[in-house]
Amino acid sequence: MRKALQDSAAPRLRRDAARNRERIIEAARSAFAEQGINASLEHIAKNAGVAIGTLYRHFPKRVDLLLAAFEEKFESFMAAAEVALTAEDPWVGLSSYLEALCGMQAGDRGFNDFVSMRFPSSEETEVMHDRVCEAMESILKRAQDAKVARQDLTIGDLIAVTWANSRIIEATADIAPQAWRRQLMLILESLRYRGESTLEDPPLTNQQLYQAMARLSAS
Repeated sequence: MRKALQDSAAPRLRRDAARNRERIIEAARSAFAEQGINASLEHIAKNAGVAIGTLYRHFPKRVDLLLAAFEEKFESFMAAAEVALTAEDPWVGLSSYLEALCGMQAGDRGFNDFVSMRFPSSEETEVMHDRVCEAMESILKRAQDAKVARQDLTIGDLIAVTWANSRIIEATADIAPQAWRRQLMLILESLRYRGESTLEDPPLTNQQLYQAMARLSAS
């Protein structure tokens, strides 16, 4: 009899656990979007209707919750990269990709943080960010090969666009929510190919870029 009761209770417990996990993820998405990736985990648990211990059982580290919260949006972002790589006009591909990225940043403060940073302690996020960098490099190279983008541009310069956009969003989101678009259009004009030109200051090396992104996540 006791075994039968245990067997019948097991599926219910699994369903309860699954519901709790989904509640936590939904509460996290809302909190991260509004407050950024450092939103209070205690408040997320409270809004999900669970104890903080339950949150930690499902997501032992903050980065585990970030991965769950941003998984769908990240895949949508990577789909935008695929569209950019198949655009007939390589410049349209590059500019539309940056616009999609900056638009996602504008609509979600947490995703804004997530794509602008590196999390060295998490192998999963490292793989995700490597995918972003590889897509960026391919989109940029395609535009440079077609001589529609500056030849001295690097992936670090494109990442810097997201950093600049992040600060613009932070300053204007509740005042002029679309202000980032004008600034992005101005930046894009500076990225166009207009003959050979060389800037005096060198671009960030890959190592410097990585260190800068990791520093942002630690601050």
